[in-house]
Amino acid sequence: MAQSWEQNGGIHVDPAILAVLSDVTEIIDVTEVAETKWAKATRLQVRLSNETEESYFVKVSIGMHGREALRGEFLNTSEMHSVSPDLCPKPIGWGTFETDDNSHFYICKYYDFNEDRPPVEEFCRMMAYLHSKSVSPNGMFGFHCPTYNGDAPQDNTWCGSWEVFFSRGLRHILNLRDERGSPDPELDAMLPELFDRVIPRLLRPLETGGRKIKPCLVHGDLWCGNVSVDDDTGRPIIYDPSGFWGHHECRSDISLLFKAKRVVCDKCSLRPVSADELGNWRPSRNKFTDYISTYYKYMEPSEPVEDLDGRNLLYSLIKDDVAELLRRYPPDCLPPVDVGDEPLNIPQSGATQDNNIISAF
Repeated sequence: MAQSWEQNGGIHVDPAILAVLSDVTEIIDVTEVAETKWAKATRLQVRLSNETEESYFVKVSIGMHGREALRGEFLNTSEMHSVSPDLCPKPIGWGTFETDDNSHFYICKYYDFNEDRPPVEEFCRMMAYLHSKSVSPNGMFGFHCPTYNGDAPQDNTWCGSWEVFFSRGLRHILNLRDERGSPDPELDAMLPELFDRVIPRLLRPLETGGRKIKPCLVHGDLWCGNVSVDDDTGRPIIYDPSGFWGHHECRSDISLLFKAKRVVCDKCSLRPVSADELGNWRPSRNKFTDYISTYYKYMEPSEPVEDLDGRNLLYSLIKDDVAELLRRYPPDCLPPVDVGDEPLNIPQSGATQDNNIISAF
């Protein structure tokens, strides 16, 4: 990352960052806490005008994609924080450096995390609360702007149909893969059947036969690197979202599609859960049945429930799971009666929808 925090033997913080943190009187320290190919994260320790000390998390990225990724993270986190302020960091601001218009930043409250596993009951209850209480501004699936999964922008264009939104987003990521020169002939051979047969078979029943699903605000990329336990409060904190308003059972880490098999993080015993992460791991392969069953105490799976395992496979987006879906739903597999007999139910803005939400809050 081009931007340096050191200048003339002292600590330099860009004036645009200080403008967002208008109450700062002294920069105490800047410590790098993480770095990827597309972003650098630092802990900024300051003294405020009331003589108290505060720490902020500052993420810096460069270029147009860096700017859009940080903008999406700020807006996405702001939406989550407005619904469940105890579940995610308090976002403070984002913008472009005054001294370098190719460098951009996102700022939120800094948290000290411990290595504990998120409490099952509390974590699942809080995730269900986020999903059930969040309300899409227009009753549709999507988001105000692209959100990024790593360095991959997602197509969050508003859409009234979950099947259409999911299919379009998946095609977008596959096109991006091709543009970046990462062909996979084995996967490509399976895609026509996935789009033409499996996706309609599993997603269309959610929106036909009198059924509807409510767009829920999902994190989009929950895994052990994006959820921790606040050392001060003991509460789970989720961060680094790539979310949108989507189906509460879905996750969006489409990068997993390009992995042959599911990998469990070695850092901890957890591949964190919520219904928008159920596709990230499967009970038969990983030991998270306590999270799944607990989550469903607060928010039930969508109807038809008999398709839940198939939807979970679809949302997992692992290449070997795509092969399993093609085996499980062969060409002669008959869909539910109402799938072929009705047009897609595409709700208009403000349409009333239900998502099997259990009133527990």
